[in-house]
Amino acid sequence: MPAKLGCADLFSTMRLDRRSFVKAGILGTAGLTLPQLLKVEAQANEAGQATRRPSVIILWMRGGPSHIDMWDPKPDAPVEYRGEFGVSSTNVPGILLSDMLPMCGRIQDKWSIIRSLHHTDAGHSSGDQICFTGYPSGPNPDENKYPSCGSIVARQLGHQSPHLPAYVMIPRLLPGANSGYLGVAYKPFETQADPANPGPFRVPNFSLPSGVTVEQVGDRRNLLSSFDNIRREVDSSGQMNALDRYTAQAWDILTSDVARNAFDIDSESPSIRQRYGFMERFDPGAANRCGAPAWSQRILLARRLVEAGVRLVTVDLRWWDTHVLGFDSLRRGFLPRFDQAYSALIEDLEQRGLLDSTLVVAWGEFGRTPRVNNDAGRDHYPNVFSAALAGGPVRGGRVVGSSDSRGAFPLANAKTPQDVLMTMYRHLGVDPTVQYTDGSGRPHPVLPTGRVIEELS
Repeated sequence: MPAKLGCADLFSTMRLDRRSFVKAGILGTAGLTLPQLLKVEAQANEAGQATRRPSVIILWMRGGPSHIDMWDPKPDAPVEYRGEFGVSSTNVPGILLSDMLPMCGRIQDKWSIIRSLHHTDAGHSSGDQICFTGYPSGPNPDENKYPSCGSIVARQLGHQSPHLPAYVMIPRLLPGANSGYLGVAYKPFETQADPANPGPFRVPNFSLPSGVTVEQVGDRRNLLSSFDNIRREVDSSGQMNALDRYTAQAWDILTSDVARNAFDIDSESPSIRQRYGFMERFDPGAANRCGAPAWSQRILLARRLVEAGVRLVTVDLRWWDTHVLGFDSLRRGFLPRFDQAYSALIEDLEQRGLLDSTLVVAWGEFGRTPRVNNDAGRDHYPNVFSAALAGGPVRGGRVVGSSDSRGAFPLANAKTPQDVLMTMYRHLGVDPTVQYTDGSGRPHPVLPTGRVIEELS
């Protein structure tokens, strides 16, 4: 049996890279558990050998992107299935994409595809719940019964970066993305202001409460006493337990330049904005007519946040619900903008040395029907769909699973949303076996099912 390695040996012989440890089996042979590895990383930081904490960006394509018209084309299927787009080769032999994604194809070696995802719920909000929580929705699918993956991250990892929110939504809360029974203390930090819209981008959450001055912020006791009115409001609504955490986070954010600088998207150069596809003369009306907003600055802001240390950022890339004139919407709006912004994000993360620590997951709550409907669109379809993943533990240029010849059902190596969440959790260092109790005192594990998708690494 190999000798166990001590922390000193690890420091002196190799860079602390969790992905390398897991892939090489060192967690087992070195006698290290994941908590021990996290402790080693903390010791490395203290020793001046800092490792970047892992993070996740979820590009949430709400409405359901068509797998056939993007990541799983079916050029040999009848036209009523394959649709109006052609296919194009990528820089990885054997992997084909829609010909509407040329920029993504040129960097296919940097990202991978899951083509065999599936579940059984064709509702938007109930599908959101499955993909964000791993659980089916409760009675109201627009409200979380179970905590989202971001709220779990905030619960387990939020203490590690007190000057930043652990979980951020751009621009605001989505169905499925809330904190459920964990309570309001673990809701996402919402930017509220939308960087996709014209005009200067400002985050309202950075405004001081009425009656609180900058001088008062210099004293925690004065700051807390200034929240008396909020305290009464929170108490009357039964949310008293969250107050201390809210005020502590207000202190840490308002008194630190770390978060303020991270949200300062105006400091980005024009060349970077142009690469992401920012249009200085963006016309919201024109964007709405073709069905897609300008997501570029939302995605650019996500990069800034993980670079600063935010652990999980969800970006709203809605609204892919293309029942009518779907090909026209995809051609004129969705696909060109996604192609440019997604490829820019992957290249930007790599150039900044962030790709190894940042897992990017682009997906929606389901796919679209294999057969085109009479309105030249596709309808809700959870029976099989795709997701694009890059960075973190993911090796580029891979395809996991497959769908059948018409993109109707998984053909091989079927995967579930819970598998994606499990993969995210392992990358972040979240323990999925921990159980939290709901309002009735009933315990629930972080995930009810799911396996890490080892084929991606």
